[in-house]
Amino acid sequence: MANAIDPSASMAALFGARVRRLRTAAGLTQAELGARTHVVSTRITQIERASGAKPTLELARALDAALGADDLLAELWPYVYREAFPDWSRRFMAYSERAVGIREYAAHVVPGLLQTEDYARAVLGLDALLNDEEQLEERVAARMGRQERLGSPDRPELCVILDESVLRRPIGGHGVMRKQLARLLDAAEERHITVQVLPFDQGGHEAMGGSLTVLLLPDGSEVAYTEGSDYGQLIEEPTNVSRYKVIYDRLRAAALPPLMSLDMIRSTMEGNYRGAHVPSRSERRRVAQEQLQQSGGRQLRGGGRRVPGRRPRP
Repeated sequence: MANAIDPSASMAALFGARVRRLRTAAGLTQAELGARTHVVSTRITQIERASGAKPTLELARALDAALGADDLLAELWPYVYREAFPDWSRRFMAYSERAVGIREYAAHVVPGLLQTEDYARAVLGLDALLNDEEQLEERVAARMGRQERLGSPDRPELCVILDESVLRRPIGGHGVMRKQLARLLDAAEERHITVQVLPFDQGGHEAMGGSLTVLLLPDGSEVAYTEGSDYGQLIEEPTNVSRYKVIYDRLRAAALPPLMSLDMIRSTMEGNYRGAHVPSRSERRRVAQEQLQQSGGRQLRGGGRRVPGRRPRP
């Protein structure tokens, strides 16, 4: 067919080919499908030809409903959406989806994998290039979708270091922030998630320019990713990745042990942070030494206190 689009050319082309096949099987014209999904027929033409604006998540769901596609198009949508990002950003997201270990330092906001929906909406809504409310909701949905892997059988080990400023900045207001801090406390109860806080009193460090992520891949290789307010960089060359691994290890050594970090998060959530006790460096060293001297019993986390036994995962 003269106007046929190669579905292997892009995810948008694959999406369009699926819509065309489903529409034809349903015996609908483009105008009829447009009427059922409340868009003009030319919008259906654009989707099938992978031209013009990419479909929104709302439209993908409407097409699923109209064509009886059992969420096929909504499941394809995140991959279509991702094509709008730069190549290096898409590669990083692809690496993240199959990483067996994620180590992240967050300089400004809670990492996306641990964000609540309201907090994510508040963070993403700060983008000056955001077009409208619909685009914002698409981004929120995509971010929430990426979190599903933390509950899957192939979930990665996640180690997060939060700069103290992440706790102190009430993004979205105090109500949103309180729920976000509670989410961090809940997440830290999972065996595969560790949360630490890097307090202000540690002074300057090598990652002050932005956030840092190191990914461990199934084949044992690693990649790193650095990000600021308006830039991102994927690092794949092993020598440079090793340099960022050292930076991350230094940050982790300077951060509060996990249990002390959770105490600090809890104090912030309760609104009494300014009067809360932040352990001195000597106290941190003492706690670390006590932890090393512990043996046997249940798992120890950071501060040397025993973690109550948890029920096995179903």
